[in-house]
Amino acid sequence: MAASKTAETVTLRDGEVIEVPENRMTFGKWARRLGWRHLVAVVAIVWAIFPILYVLSASLDPAGTMTGSNRLFTRISGINYQQLFNQPNRPYGRWYLNTVGLATVTAVLTVLFSALAAFAFSRLRFAGRRGGLLSLMLIQMFPQVLNLVAIFLLLTQLGRVIPALGLGSLLALMFIYLGGALGANTYLMYGFFNSVPKSLDEAARIDGAGHARIFFTILLPLVVPTLAVVGLLSFITTFNEFAIASIVVGMDPNAQTLALGLYQYVSEQTNSNWPVFSAGAVLACLPPLIVFFWLQKFLTSGLTSGAVK
Repeated sequence: MAASKTAETVTLRDGEVIEVPENRMTFGKWARRLGWRHLVAVVAIVWAIFPILYVLSASLDPAGTMTGSNRLFTRISGINYQQLFNQPNRPYGRWYLNTVGLATVTAVLTVLFSALAAFAFSRLRFAGRRGGLLSLMLIQMFPQVLNLVAIFLLLTQLGRVIPALGLGSLLALMFIYLGGALGANTYLMYGFFNSVPKSLDEAARIDGAGHARIFFTILLPLVVPTLAVVGLLSFITTFNEFAIASIVVGMDPNAQTLALGLYQYVSEQTNSNWPVFSAGAVLACLPPLIVFFWLQKFLTSGLTSGAVK
């Protein structure tokens, strides 16, 4: 008997040869079941990667125009990166250090203060607790941008008394970011602290632990994923913020952040240097990526690491 095209032969140990029909999926059946998913995934990947490749190609193009980079990576040169660091009136390196330092300190303090406030609301009972939680929720209904005029007037008056907290100060900008970030983050952490059984606190108190020891040694390891998320969002938000920074810092080149400094390359009507702007944008993407990949391990392992005594 002739072998079927849709079967394969298998030789058994006793020498007998049998035919096993193949269960092959036709192309039409594969396209209906799985093929469209692959197509959607490819389109999504291309849609996400193309802008990145375009900006990277523009940063390496020595032509000096954004429209001249339509053909990706036809000309490669590092002249745009050299110009980025060789302009005394636009100190990109100083902007970079200002932004990374400001975002890092703001993220760390936001996580610490939000966790302390969430612990107080979750574990302690005091007068005004419900009103404080309600106030935090209501304040988040109004965006921080609405406070630009109030922030400007406040820092103008405060700078006369304490110059370090007046206009043009990165320290004042950090305090404003902290005040705006505590509300939503505190409410988010409050929910996670409530999910931790209070029996852990009671067992620790029997052993003589106080509030500080319970907070730092028991509760914080259990909410590591939340701390990582809050820290990452705070870092990225501070790193990319423009409106408030433009009011507080102003036009002082030594105190500006990356968002303010890079805007100068494309804000001029007669001379928009898009390739240098692209080079600065490529380098500015590195700190958020590093922080994300560093915190990713806490997002995956934090759920179990805190439960191990």
